[in-house]
Formats: sequence, C-alpha cells, structure tokens
Amino acid sequence: MNLFRVGWRTIRLLGMFVVPGTELLVKRPATREQRAEWLHRFCARGTRGMGIEITVEGTFPEQGAVISNHLSYLDIVVFATLHPCVFVSKEEVRRWPVIGWMTTMSGTVYVARGHGGSAMRARKEMQGVLDAGLPVVFFPEGTTSNGSHLLKFRSGLISQVTSVGAPVTAAHISYSFAEDNGPGVSVADDVCYWGNRSMLMHVLKFLALRGVRAQVRFAEAPIAFSSDGLHRKMAAMEARSAVEALGLGTVTERMHHS
Repeated sequence: MNLFRVGWRTIRLLGMFVVPGTELLVKRPATREQRAEWLHRFCARGTRGMGIEITVEGTFPEQGAVISNHLSYLDIVVFATLHPCVFVSKEEVRRWPVIGWMTTMSGTVYVARGHGGSAMRARKEMQGVLDAGLPVVFFPEGTTSNGSHLLKFRSGLISQVTSVGAPVTAAHISYSFAEDNGPGVSVADDVCYWGNRSMLMHVLKFLALRGVRAQVRFAEAPIAFSSDGLHRKMAAMEARSAVEALGLGTVTERMHHS
C-alpha cells in the first residue's frame, strides 16, 4: 500500500467533502429533487478528484426504476455521478461511514429485512420519488459480491415497483484497472467490497489504487416482463436475466479487445 498516496487522497477527499457537506448542513435541501441533485454534484466532484474513469453504454433512464448488480459501496457513487437519482438500500448502509450519512441526507429509501411492513413503506416512499420524476436505483441481489457471478435476485422491491406500473430498466456495472497496481491487487478483492471485511481497511486500500475504471451499461429499453411478470419470483428471474445479459455483453467486449 502506498501510504503517501493514501494520505494525500484522504486529505483531498476530506477537502472535497467540506464545501458540499457544509452546504448540505446549512441549506438542508427540502425536496427530493434538491437532495438528489446535491448527491449528484458531490459524487461527480469526488470521482473526478479521485481520478475514477467512468464509461457509459446506453442512457440512464429519466424515470422509473433502475436495477443493477452490486459490487461495492462505489456503485452508489458511480450511479449518482451519472444522474440525479434516489437509492433504495438495505438498512445497514445507513451505518456506513460517510456513505451512510450522504445517502441518508440525500433521501435514500431504506429497507429493513425481516421487518413487517418495511416493503410497504418502501413502496410508498418509492412512489413519492417516482411522482417527483426521479429515477429510483436499487440492487436486487440485496448484498455485494466479488463479481464472479450474479447472485439470486430478491423479489420484494421488484414486485413493489411493478405493482405501481413503473418501468424497470436493467443496468450492469463492472470495474477494471487502467494501470498496473502491483502483485496481489485485484478488482475482486480491492475494488469490490464483499463478505465480512473491514470497511475502513478496504477504503484505505482503495485509496491507494491507481487507474480505477467503472463501466456502466444500460439496457436499450425497460424490461418486458412476461404475462406472469406480476408473480414475484417470475419477475425476479426475468429481471436477473436482463442484468445478466448486459454483464455477458461486458465480458464479450473485453475478450474482443484483449
């Protein structure tokens, strides 16, 4: 780990946080649109400052829901960089350092697993977001992975979105390195955040990385659920297939360029 790079980037990151963080505390944006715009500007400034390159294929939808695979806390930063949006996240994210505070203040809808009525409350809040004309982003896997395969999709939030008639667009996110970061460093272990790892140590290692690239692919059109799409499990399987297809496209493209 390059301690000098970690120290310098930590100082830069804190510096980038001061102005927008103070703005959020002082102005306390009241509407969902204002909060989403704040998070968008903050994350865009952060990714530029940290030298994270983002490439996009397709178009971020202006309305409805966006579903994606989930690899890291960085996913939230990348999607928010691309477009003002509101996230639906598991309750645990609220307690994440910095990211938790940012997402809470920017209007994230939290879902507590196993708590009665949580999905219905999320549906009501998501309806408010959709009515405000903002896209809703969530990760149906329900947790992060190292990207080796797509986990099973949880059906709850997908069914809540489809029940209100909102279009659901598939997306896929992946990461790579534009520079050599030395032996023992990999996207799966040093960019992806998964398992029972220390977030602090992971963030410190991440700050030492060079040439991090994020690629986001959006489907050309919303998912066309089958006639059985309103069935929760069927809708979840069809949503997973749509995201998986985008991921296979990413792998094929990399093989073509290698």
